Amino acid sequence: MKRTGLQSGILYAFTAVLALALTALPQSARAYGLSGVGGMVGYSTPQDLDGTASVSVHAELEQPGTRLHLVPNMMYWNVDRVRDVAPNLDAYYHFRPESKWTPYVGGGLGLNFVHDARVEQSNTDLGVNMMGGVVFPTSANHYFIEGRYTASDISQVSLRTGMTFHTP
Repeated sequence: MKRTGLQSGILYAFTAVLALALTALPQSARAYGLSGVGGMVGYSTPQDLDGTASVSVHAELEQPGTRLHLVPNMMYWNVDRVRDVAPNLDAYYHFRPESKWTPYVGGGLGLNFVHDARVEQSNTDLGVNMMGGVVFPTSANHYFIEGRYTASDISQVSLRTGMTFHTP
C-alpha cells in the first residue's frame, strides 16, 4: 500500500506524540515491563461491509502489583476487497487479582491503514478503541474473550478470543 504525504505525516506525528508522552510519564509509569506476548482471532463487522475474520498480535506490559496493563498490538482484516492494518496502543484494567478469572475494561488509540481495492484508494484514519472482556489465567499463560468497538472512518465491532504467553 503506497502512502500519501499526508498519511506519512500522520504516522510520523503519531509516533512523535507517543514518544514524547512516554518520556513525560513519571518514573513509576515507565517501570512497566514485558509480561507476555500473544495473539487473537475473532469476527469483525466493519461498517457498511460484510463481517469477516480478524487476526492480531500483541505484547503485554505491566508493572508488578498493579491492575493496569499496556497492550501495543497490530490488527488485520480483509473483506469485500477492503483491508485494514491497524497498529494500536491500548490499556486495560482488570478488577480482580491476576491469579483468578477477572473481567476487564479498556481503551486506546490506533491508526487504521485502510486500502479499498474497489476504487484503488488508501487512507489513514485515527481510531478510538473501547473494549471489555474476561481473562482466564493458568499457571503459565492466560486466555481471554473480548468485545471491542473501534470508532473511525470505518467503525468496527469485534468479538475476539486469544492467548497471552507469559515471559519468565
